[in-house]
Amino acid sequence: MASYTKLLQFSKEVTQEIIERDKTCIFCQMNYRMEEFNPNKLDCIVHDIMHFIPRSKLGLGIPENGAFGCRMHHHMLDNSKYRNEMLPLFEEYLKSKYPNWDKTKLKYSKWG
Repeated sequence: MASYTKLLQFSKEVTQEIIERDKTCIFCQMNYRMEEFNPNKLDCIVHDIMHFIPRSKLGLGIPENGAFGCRMHHHMLDNSKYRNEMLPLFEEYLKSKYPNWDKTKLKYSKWG
């Protein structure tokens, strides 16, 4: 079995699956706080895969726990006062993709 830290990372296959599912940043799709963006910034062009439940809280690297995000929205999610506003939007997005989505199944557990 893989070490638990590997289970928290998005594999190349999972990353590709999320990119194909989302196509672009989920928050850009929602036009979320776009007025705060400088369109000339590289951060608006570079994209990441964002964890709903962060790795630091043992969030798994599975499609149900991730979404495609531009660097600016990813930074906002992880490091800004908007996190509590963004998480419900992120959750609703994941629920729209996975009807049986359950956040209790997104964390690593030694006991399965």
